[in-house]
Amino acid sequence: MTNKPAPVSCNATLIVTSHRVFQPDLNEHDSVFGGKILSLVDDSASVAAVRLTHKTVVTASFDHVSFLRPFHLDDSMFLEAYVTGTGTRSLEVFVKIIGENLTTGERFVGYTCFITYVIEDPTASDPLPDVAPVTAEQRYICAGYDKRTAQRKERRIEQRGLNAHVTVSSPWPM
Repeated sequence: MTNKPAPVSCNATLIVTSHRVFQPDLNEHDSVFGGKILSLVDDSASVAAVRLTHKTVVTASFDHVSFLRPFHLDDSMFLEAYVTGTGTRSLEVFVKIIGENLTTGERFVGYTCFITYVIEDPTASDPLPDVAPVTAEQRYICAGYDKRTAQRKERRIEQRGLNAHVTVSSPWPM
């Protein structure tokens, strides 16, 4: 039997990236297209997940996704992601994007979410380490991990019921 490894600091999984908003990032409302944000988030957050697991992970779910304030042309976006909880083969990563108006220097929280990643290898049996929060933000967010995990479990059960009623037949008359 493998012993559980020592806890790892949330800061040891922390990823910080930046992105300057340019014209191609914008939608018809002159704010950053949500799909662009989701792509940036998944790309960066996966690094935090792999930093902890040292294994290939796949995205299982995005939840508690909140587009809080739009990002506009010439804003910068500072994305921070870190692991906030671990299961047997899964782990949760919290992501926030801090916007900064490059002209005025005003900073704001524009986006937050949680992403669940799963180790791709179904035979992986080494236990994942727990994470140890360092900052007040990390302590608050990590404290909610068990509640969010229970919510995800309930949502998976609901999803199975939905899947049983989703058809793959062609929607067009033949």
